[in-house]
Amino acid sequence: MTKRVLVKGNIAIARAAIDAGLQCYFAYPITPQNEIGEFMSARMPELNRTYINAESELAAINMVIGACSTGIKAMTSSSSCAIALMQEAISAMATAEIPGVIISVMRSGPGLGNITPSQGDYFQATKGGGNGDYHTIVLAPSTIEEAVEYTHRVFYLAWKYKNPAMLLADGILGQMMEPVEFKNYDFGKIDSKDWELTGVGSGENKRPPRKLVSLHMGGDDLIVLNKKLQNKYKEIEEKEPLYEEFMMDDAQIMITAFGTVARVAKSAIMNLREQGIKIGLIRPVTLWPFPSDIIRKRANQVKLILDVEMNEGQMALDVKASIRNDIPLEILSKMGGDMIRANDIVKKVMELNILCHN
Repeated sequence: MTKRVLVKGNIAIARAAIDAGLQCYFAYPITPQNEIGEFMSARMPELNRTYINAESELAAINMVIGACSTGIKAMTSSSSCAIALMQEAISAMATAEIPGVIISVMRSGPGLGNITPSQGDYFQATKGGGNGDYHTIVLAPSTIEEAVEYTHRVFYLAWKYKNPAMLLADGILGQMMEPVEFKNYDFGKIDSKDWELTGVGSGENKRPPRKLVSLHMGGDDLIVLNKKLQNKYKEIEEKEPLYEEFMMDDAQIMITAFGTVARVAKSAIMNLREQGIKIGLIRPVTLWPFPSDIIRKRANQVKLILDVEMNEGQMALDVKASIRNDIPLEILSKMGGDMIRANDIVKKVMELNILCHN
């Protein structure tokens, strides 16, 4: 019989990271993800692994860079306004092609905001607040079970592509509890021996020196690097998009939503189906790379798209960019910690359904 454990989302993410081979954890506390660091502070020393409560968010992310440059699996976890402080370092990681994992459990903003749940960091995660032409790989779970699996996957993708990768959750997922099965995930082997900084060695084991830098002065070095990075990003966009479809085969209205809001949308869809409305859901799992192809394909069969988010409708821009201009796109949004409920979606769809038939 499969053993399932009732566990809080933040604790599940921490346990999954350790199971994925995490060797160093560096972070600075901020709600609503503090249980991750609390769990790590006890468990990592027990396993003879490194736990450091850094003096700041800037210190934490730069410690991640240092550890990961040697091939060691390291991560940080934080929230919203604190992730904002890490953006320059995340850009540097992408430029130097240093892998690393960032767990972001969103709280309400802008500014310091408050600890209520939100999805207001979609732009921050997918577009990036750092400088230059770079991308962070971003996965958004909607259940704690998925949070476990995607924590494993985010480590795999970071090391596969030598790129920063983020697990993006909201405060609901971090604080809620669900039964979870902890298991190992094998996405394939990755050889990092050709880039890690582990010393040049000596004698027969001596190798040429290596460097991992984000500063490229003079000549065409930065031009060449950018071309290399864009080719890598194109490969990621072709190979790694993940998404979920729910009741889309005969749908005439399509909801787009991510994270826990997509779960709320499913409840609304079941309600609306009972009333005879053919409606379904596309949930992007990878927010970058964004699953544009499936959204474009499904959009061609529907009369209307409703984007539902706990922000101003940030993902709607990516949805809009994926579809024909003549397909109506409406937005249902709440901000500042105001929760979206199934009845909100049902009410909005009923209004839009009337408009579709007028």
